[in-house]
Amino acid sequence: MMKTEAGEAFRSRVRSFLDRELGEGWPGIGALTPEERAVFRGRWREALREERLLAPTWPEEFGGGGLGLAEQAILQAELVEAGVPVLPLDTDQFAFTLIGPTLLHWGTPEQKARFLPRMLTAEDRWAQGYSEPGAGSDLFALSTRAVLDGDEWVVNGQKVWQTAAQDANWIFALVRTEPGESRGRGISMLLIPIDQPGVEVRPIRTITGEDEFCEVFFTDARTAADNIVGPRGAGSKVALTLLGFERGSASGALYAGYRIELDRLVALVRDRGLDQTDWVRDRIAQAHLRLEMLRYLGERNLAGALSGAPPGPESSIIKLYESEYHAQITELALELLGDDAVAWSGEPGVAHLGPDPLGSPSSPAAWIRQFLTSRAATIYGGSSEIQRNTLGEQVLGLPREPRPVQEAR
Repeated sequence: MMKTEAGEAFRSRVRSFLDRELGEGWPGIGALTPEERAVFRGRWREALREERLLAPTWPEEFGGGGLGLAEQAILQAELVEAGVPVLPLDTDQFAFTLIGPTLLHWGTPEQKARFLPRMLTAEDRWAQGYSEPGAGSDLFALSTRAVLDGDEWVVNGQKVWQTAAQDANWIFALVRTEPGESRGRGISMLLIPIDQPGVEVRPIRTITGEDEFCEVFFTDARTAADNIVGPRGAGSKVALTLLGFERGSASGALYAGYRIELDRLVALVRDRGLDQTDWVRDRIAQAHLRLEMLRYLGERNLAGALSGAPPGPESSIIKLYESEYHAQITELALELLGDDAVAWSGEPGVAHLGPDPLGSPSSPAAWIRQFLTSRAATIYGGSSEIQRNTLGEQVLGLPREPRPVQEAR
């Protein structure tokens, strides 16, 4: 990203803030115990909120920083370099990158006044209700329905793969509100309280032993009639707007995080005594080249967003490229570990949160966890196959893939 005087001034402000809050000799959040990390996260979140950096691109009138995407990218990169959690914090990811900006665009004055301040104070935690058992990558095939009953919507259906829904008290969900309509028509976005008898949340235990994802069941769940975002039946437009807010939102952190991971991979190579092995050197060189390509793609995507250009295929290209890159890098790490990659030994680490002495570059558990996570990244948020279909059909002009018969009714 081209450096500007304003951008460098903001970078200096961020570094001064980090020096003030972290102090000299900060080892990175990975050096803390789980208990210490929990305490730090709470303190760190409050420090960001007071500095108006928790929601950096929100308008100042709603507690944000009033910054642009370029400043947000600088902030994210500096947080990665400092070894602190990247924005949005994992418990805030849907509030600040998705539903918050969507309410700023589509919400009523009452919705903004009610929900936005509580996102900043963490009084409300949000989950996303898109995917369903029969509608994963194809959101418009969803079947969850809502019927207006007086001054309330009554919701019935099921959502799946909701991240951190067990910790949320609200969910923004796409539901069918118009009988007889099909596909993308007749869908609305509702804000639904989770803490009610009609909503059941079931965590899903993944292969890593974590329960990051959940199933959410609605059985005559209720929400106020005015908890609809945008016009009734316009949920597809609202959803596309929401997805557009992700454009350029992680440009700074994406490259910085993967660069740190590649440094860890090089340390693993040296630890294994393979730094003079030709095939290993070739693979590491390829990884560096691909990482620079990812940086370029991210900067081009950000530049397009800054110029006001309409969203294009860049998001699909980046999603496909970065998820496949991460899978290849972690697969190489397991190859280097050899037989040690078979057993989950050593500390699993928190490399995704910053410098990570607990999960050293030679820790099999740390790399196994990253490997498994990278495989999931080629599926969630739009699988690699879906991204290729999107690029093939919308960019290259290839024939559309045949749709299932039941969707054509």
